[in-house]
Amino acid sequence: MEKYFNVNSNGLSISCKMYADDPASLKSIVLFGHGFSGNRDNKSAEKLAKRLISKNKGVGLVIFNWPCHGEDVRKTLRLEDCGAYLKEMIAYVRNAFPGAELYGSATSFGGYLFLKYASENGFPFKKLCLRCPAVDMYGVMLDIIGEDELKKLEKGKPVLVGFDSRIKIDKPFVESLKEADITKREFLDFAEDILIIHGTNDEVVPFESVRDFADNNLIEFDAVEGADHKFRDPVKMDRVLKSFASFFGMK
Repeated sequence: MEKYFNVNSNGLSISCKMYADDPASLKSIVLFGHGFSGNRDNKSAEKLAKRLISKNKGVGLVIFNWPCHGEDVRKTLRLEDCGAYLKEMIAYVRNAFPGAELYGSATSFGGYLFLKYASENGFPFKKLCLRCPAVDMYGVMLDIIGEDELKKLEKGKPVLVGFDSRIKIDKPFVESLKEADITKREFLDFAEDILIIHGTNDEVVPFESVRDFADNNLIEFDAVEGADHKFRDPVKMDRVLKSFASFFGMK
């Protein structure tokens, strides 16, 4: 079952989507964070949800739009707003499904935001699985923007950038990414509960930077030879789904 809904709390209105056969009997919930310029109709989240729900009882998945993404009404992206959304979603899941174990999964920009949150607020998940997390989000963003758009930003003009859609960003947002460099933070306290899978042919998030981040923090790292950023090869994506399910302790 798929259900669209909004979480309205503390002045925020967050667009969400849930996958669950029976929401009233959930024992485990995966909170999913999509990548930059994505939305709650993320195909990777759908594949993971269907995999977990079809093979495990009492499992659900909730995905939500980051600020300025999808149906979200905010106009200019702010890093602090992303943190506020994630905090609110964690609180929502815990309150709406008391007793259910909370797991996390995220890709790219979402992976960066989940890790940033954990480093600042403590680790909220039983287990966290990340695919191609943009640990150096500042460097990734500079590549996404490009030279011409960077010149506009330096002049104080906002620009539209993105993949699946165009997101409005400005210089303060880019500078906030530079300041919030999670590659300089330690994740050793909860490293054993994190799995990172990354493709060697990732054209968006540099493979080496993520591998080094995982090595420095003793995080389990699985390199998938030949996989691109979106894992378009269904065989390679199936490997991701199986690995995530296993790491979660599920089928």
